[in-house]
Amino acid sequence: MKVKELSLPGLLLVEPKRFGDHRGYFVESWNKVRYEKVGISSAFVQDNLSFSKKGVLRGLHFQQKQPQGKLVTVLQGEVFDVAVDIRLGSPAFGQWEAVSLSGENGHQLYVPEGMAHGFCIVSDEALFAYKCTDFYHPESEHTLLWNDPDIGIAWPLASPALSEKDAKGLPLRALTPSMLPAYSK
Repeated sequence: MKVKELSLPGLLLVEPKRFGDHRGYFVESWNKVRYEKVGISSAFVQDNLSFSKKGVLRGLHFQQKQPQGKLVTVLQGEVFDVAVDIRLGSPAFGQWEAVSLSGENGHQLYVPEGMAHGFCIVSDEALFAYKCTDFYHPESEHTLLWNDPDIGIAWPLASPALSEKDAKGLPLRALTPSMLPAYSK
């Protein structure tokens, strides 16, 4: 597999090797030993699936007390996937990075603990899968405003379909230090 370090500390684009022929393909989507060798040594405790239709935007979510690292991929369809570094003390605080994940390219994105994460669906439908390093903890979950002008994410949609929670996200400047996760190397 190929691994590319992206601009935010700890954010990795993973391209697992696919073995295919006229019948289809096989891919090893997770192997603890192999992923540890490329710097993803997190212990995953929960797997999630999300199905969405075109124009849906989910995020930007994060947990302060039990930050979740995520290894995300798209099984079917295509998404514009975004991570925002909101970790106090990070040299990239307030910066974002986006990648295209699709069932066709088979890429994975490792989003380290403490980053805000979200995605929007650019295909007709998408099946999004992710492994998490900690359990969902609603008491410490927050939502960063998807279109915070101070961050300036270049989403491919002007008017996405949002949940009530995501529509009420807070801009980064409104998040107090006690709401933000800490950066650690």
